[in-house]
Amino acid sequence: MKKQNVLLLADAYKYSHHKLYAPGTSTIYSYLESRGGLFNETVFYGLHYFLKEYLEGQAFSKENIDEAEELLNGVFGRPGVFKRENFEYILDHHQGRLPVRIKAVPEGSVVPVKNVLLTIENTDPKCFWLTNFLETLLMQVWYPSTVATLSHEIKKIVEQYFMDTVDDDAHGAIDFVLNDFGFRGVSSVESAGLGGSAHLLSFRGSDTVYASAFARKYYDAKITYGLSVPATEHSIMTLLGEAGERETFRHVLQAYPEGILACVSDSYNIFHAVDQLWGQEFKDSILQRKGTLVIRPDSGDPVHTLLKVFDLLFHRFGFTVNHKGYQVLPDQVRVIQGDGIDYHSIQNIYSALKARGIAANNLLLGMGGALLQKVNRDTQKFALKCSYAQVNQKAVDVQKSPIEMNEHGEVIKSFKTSKAGRLKLVNTESGLRTVSEFDSGEDLLQTVFENGVIVQPPTFDEIRERLNESKLILT
Repeated sequence: MKKQNVLLLADAYKYSHHKLYAPGTSTIYSYLESRGGLFNETVFYGLHYFLKEYLEGQAFSKENIDEAEELLNGVFGRPGVFKRENFEYILDHHQGRLPVRIKAVPEGSVVPVKNVLLTIENTDPKCFWLTNFLETLLMQVWYPSTVATLSHEIKKIVEQYFMDTVDDDAHGAIDFVLNDFGFRGVSSVESAGLGGSAHLLSFRGSDTVYASAFARKYYDAKITYGLSVPATEHSIMTLLGEAGERETFRHVLQAYPEGILACVSDSYNIFHAVDQLWGQEFKDSILQRKGTLVIRPDSGDPVHTLLKVFDLLFHRFGFTVNHKGYQVLPDQVRVIQGDGIDYHSIQNIYSALKARGIAANNLLLGMGGALLQKVNRDTQKFALKCSYAQVNQKAVDVQKSPIEMNEHGEVIKSFKTSKAGRLKLVNTESGLRTVSEFDSGEDLLQTVFENGVIVQPPTFDEIRERLNESKLILT
């Protein structure tokens, strides 16, 4: 059986809905969309995990019903709100397999906001209440989708600055520019797996080891996508105190004489460390290494700190000017900025480097809480709403259309206005568009779950390829 009791994974008020829907209701059909937000497009990712982990096969048992009944009677302070007969019916007539059909755009698709990403409807008329009962759990796909979107949008920035300032033969390094430092900053191990693997759709640099394990376990990843390098932390660099910093630097270089090695260098004075220690004391050792020393500032304003660090490094180690006219450090030296990194600071940093004539491939980035935790459902304004129903054997198009007041005190139509009817996503000459299920055009939504069975499970390799090639249809 499932590790979690799925009957407890809904908002409390949803247990009352079986009595609150209009009498005669037999079908509830709802859809998920990103209604807008920080970015104009959303990368859809993570649904398969929720289906596999929580909904596939026999979703619950009699013991789960007993547990839910006891708990929910306490939640509501009275029996009857939780109706165990509803769940016993599914257990008896469907062997605990949830009688719903879920269609979704293929994971890894890039979809403009305000378009349908997923639809769900009950397949047993007695289970009309089940559709939106599952909203609470399925809505959580906002999280991996938003992290995937954020990482994808940052990759666009990186690609643009590489295009502007880096020779074409060095563009292969883009996959390793943005590194996931976020495990310690997330709220759960599950978040680390979902968010960390979402990042791996666009980049391969990651210290979140569980993200690679997650991609293998739930998405059958054929290779290890998250890659990292030996690196120090402050407990290492401060162990001998400020007086022992020179000896610590020497030991670190000797510990890994080859390959990439990252070293945090701001324990006391980043500029002294770069100019005097790395730039003079150990300059020859660094230039003779078969590998790259990656120097990490870890405090201060990222833009001003990096510009100063690069000035010192260019002065001590020299530089070449690439074909696009930008300065590049010797291959044995690079810099990684992991403090104060988010979507906006990345743009500011690259802009400042470009203005100073510094090529983008001199710099690597590490992003922690801002990558995996500094997002929420409103970042891309995810919502799941009912758009169609059958009541007393009659089809009903369902829609909310609120009127609200804006900050100027004007009465306007809300952005929360929902779509009506049965929907599909089609490709048109002007791009993707959500239309009525009965309109012309091939539906890009595919059945991914029906009556407890996962249909066409995606692989991580397929999803990553689809995102990077902007594919929309499974082949």
